[in-house]
Amino acid sequence: MSIGNSPEADRPSVGAALQKARIGAGLTVEEVSTTTRVRIPIVHAIEQDDFSRCGGDVYARGHIRALARAVSLDSRPLIDQFDAEHGGRPAPTPAAPLFEAERIRSEPRRPNWTAAMVAAIVAVVGFVGFTLFTGSGKSGGGPVASGDANAKPAPAPARHPSTIKPPVKPEPSDSAVAGLPKDKVTIKVTARDGQSWISAKDANGKLLEDGLLKKGESKTITDKERIDLVLGNAGAVQLYVNGKEVKRVGDKGTVERLSYTRGDPQAG
Repeated sequence: MSIGNSPEADRPSVGAALQKARIGAGLTVEEVSTTTRVRIPIVHAIEQDDFSRCGGDVYARGHIRALARAVSLDSRPLIDQFDAEHGGRPAPTPAAPLFEAERIRSEPRRPNWTAAMVAAIVAVVGFVGFTLFTGSGKSGGGPVASGDANAKPAPAPARHPSTIKPPVKPEPSDSAVAGLPKDKVTIKVTARDGQSWISAKDANGKLLEDGLLKKGESKTITDKERIDLVLGNAGAVQLYVNGKEVKRVGDKGTVERLSYTRGDPQAG
């Protein structure tokens, strides 16, 4: 179904078109909300052409797409109409060339000087003990040297700790995964490059988290079985699932719907 060919004067509003298509499809607001994971009050507001509860034009476009898809309506004319009535779509800001490289660059590992010092002390003590043991063994069967019989042999010079190489640090295991409970799903969302709207539900549809995440803020969500996640402005989000980073969540300005269970993160 499309409204793109309707005369400008007779064309219904975006909300009216969505409401008419929903009624024509025989769906209730509750059923559309369950399918799209757009909250019932927001669905009602959009159908009345009130987009103030969406959290911004980016989220409003995402909700329009989701609602249009649920009622088998072409969303492109609706988005164009929305942009025309709300000042148009802002020009996308190009990402910095080094953004991806900086995001995946790992932090340099610092040398473990404490372990190096402990190893140096153990080596020195062991060397001195070995020297004293072998020296006393050799002198026990031979003649006593001239001079003071009670004179103790001089200890061997200790090696300076700086001349001892620190032990090679093994490659780190998945410590982030090992530190998390394996019988739960754990998701951490950070609005790294801009604000984002998030909504999370468990496998039974119970709402775990819902709201606007401002830039720099983080949310950690857990569940025993499964988490169904909706992210607005997905390109601005840094996402960790069960301790592992999901490298690409989506593009800026898009709404992504993801589902995760226990184990390695794989979007459902």
